[in-house]
Amino acid sequence: MFDLNKLLRDNIKKLVPYSSARDEFQGEASVYLDANENSFGSPLSQAYNRYPDPLQIKLKEKVAGIKGITPPHIFLGNGSDECIDILYRAFCHPGRDNVVICPPTYGMYEVSAHINDVEVRNVPLTLDYQLDLPGIEAAVDGHTRLIFLCSPNNPTGNALRREDVELVLNNFPGVVVIDEAYINFSKYRSFIQELPEYPNLVVLQTLSKAWGLAALRIGMAFASPELVAVFNRIKPPYNINQASQELALAALGQVEQVNRWIRETVHARQQLKTQLEKLSIVEKVYPSEANFLLVKTTDPAGIYGFLVRDGIIVRDRSRVELCEGCLRITIGTPAENEKLLAALNDYQRLKMKGE
Repeated sequence: MFDLNKLLRDNIKKLVPYSSARDEFQGEASVYLDANENSFGSPLSQAYNRYPDPLQIKLKEKVAGIKGITPPHIFLGNGSDECIDILYRAFCHPGRDNVVICPPTYGMYEVSAHINDVEVRNVPLTLDYQLDLPGIEAAVDGHTRLIFLCSPNNPTGNALRREDVELVLNNFPGVVVIDEAYINFSKYRSFIQELPEYPNLVVLQTLSKAWGLAALRIGMAFASPELVAVFNRIKPPYNINQASQELALAALGQVEQVNRWIRETVHARQQLKTQLEKLSIVEKVYPSEANFLLVKTTDPAGIYGFLVRDGIIVRDRSRVELCEGCLRITIGTPAENEKLLAALNDYQRLKMKGE
């Protein structure tokens, strides 16, 4: 049984959040003399002298309309990394509690744990990159506060079996975090609509991938209003800057453009997979529900170095558990994918000549 009050750290339960100037009144004013801002403006074409909305109301309303959920279920972070860090600070006592992660997966879960002095219990995925449910059950104890599940998973690209995720949600009394950074490229539906059924569920998404806003650093956490209220108490008062809020709001009005890019990316993903599988230097291309492919090669370090010298950067994942020999390759534009394939063919020809 999920009990939020029992899970929260005592200092968080007692926390009196910082009350910003913009928290203390509702609506618009004509004269702002409350926050010690520069009343003359900014040395820019657009004025940024005023602090931004601390709760990002307009942006959350726009996100809510797209996601089919109400604003009280939405928390916006300075990238998903801030959302992850806040989860640790809300639920994990340093030096006492632990979390479960399932490598190979997104590295910030572990980095954030170390920053917060929280024990990480690794339960590796199975050989087909699915959850080891008996392993998770064995790893969990009375001090396990969070389980991080990434689906579609980074760096493997596959989606976790929904019934396995639901089994974890139904049996773990702590918080289950499902990271859906790549969900827009997947044929599987998001867990956002399951929030009313699971009070212990937090779904992470981002505007950095399909929405093409990586430079703005806007991550999204979807959870019960009770959990979101906790996150809002912990976050810095103005964690999303005004420029990011304005630009994201404008971008969220371009749903059709983004959907076209998603369709093109998914089509290009299949095309690139087909071409890569023709190369003798490629041993396997793993199925993907994301905007990248995990590719097992005969010489990952050599291929990586060759591509770098040709000005092409991919991610070497060959030293990651269960990804031995693998490179992670983002789906590029048609021209970028063609350049990548040409370089790989050049490398293959050189190898065949013994050079």
